[in-house]
Amino acid sequence: MQQVIVITGASSGFGALTARALAQAGHIVYASMRETEGRNASQVAEAKRYAQEHQVDLRTVELDVASSQSVEAGIAHIIHACGRLDVVIHNAGHMSFGPAEAFTAEQLAQLYDINVLSTQRVNRSALPHLRKQGHGLVVWVSSSSARGGTPPYLSPYFAAKAAMDSLAVSYASELTRWGVETSIVVPGAFTQGTNHFVHAGKPADTERAAEYENGPYAGVPEQALKGLAALEPADADVQDVARAIVNIVDMPLGTRPFRCHIDPSQDGAEIVNGMADRVRAEMFRRIGLEDLLRVQVQ
Repeated sequence: MQQVIVITGASSGFGALTARALAQAGHIVYASMRETEGRNASQVAEAKRYAQEHQVDLRTVELDVASSQSVEAGIAHIIHACGRLDVVIHNAGHMSFGPAEAFTAEQLAQLYDINVLSTQRVNRSALPHLRKQGHGLVVWVSSSSARGGTPPYLSPYFAAKAAMDSLAVSYASELTRWGVETSIVVPGAFTQGTNHFVHAGKPADTERAAEYENGPYAGVPEQALKGLAALEPADADVQDVARAIVNIVDMPLGTRPFRCHIDPSQDGAEIVNGMADRVRAEMFRRIGLEDLLRVQVQ
């Protein structure tokens, strides 16, 4: 069944790969991004070229997840063009790298805005449409860093992704009776194939960062990045994340997994998440709300 899909942060990385894969699977896909007439104009042109070359329905839409007005306008554009919206994919995010102490509070707030608050803006604009039609899917692209191994110098990003994951879990049970399903996709640390690490934010307080770089933590950044890369198998493929999302979207309502891990390095997140999700399910059973664990298929 062809579905109308919007994916945030789709100018590059997992977002761009997933948008193309979903379009290839036969869906109407809106690759959303900011500055479609500015710095991302080339990405808009590339998406258009891809759609024409492969004869798929891949579209772009201006949608800055940091702006409620932009989000509302982007979702309204999709609804006006298609008459419905079936799948929302929360993919937009940004990474940071450096000693936690050297990041300003304002930097952390900005990181939380992009990785966490952005999902709330999109949900408040999109969910009324999904709830009204009585069916839908929300996919959250989380990270194994939310519960897996947590190497140093990535703490602001880890904290933001953990907050996003927690929000996803809470939203899930509040949407099932509306017929809206939730799947949380958990990629591991792919150090190749995306610009995630290359474009990572740096601490604004360079003097504080230098104290770490020239003190007892000298060499730690290089060792952390080298170690992460070494854990990643040679055949690790970022396309696996896109393929996993396509598989989830194409599954019938009510059969999709609550979580799906794509973690070639196996950093332990699947084990910890498995325990946490079982505890969650048991709590719902104990308080008499077990039905909220699965979507209600009309």
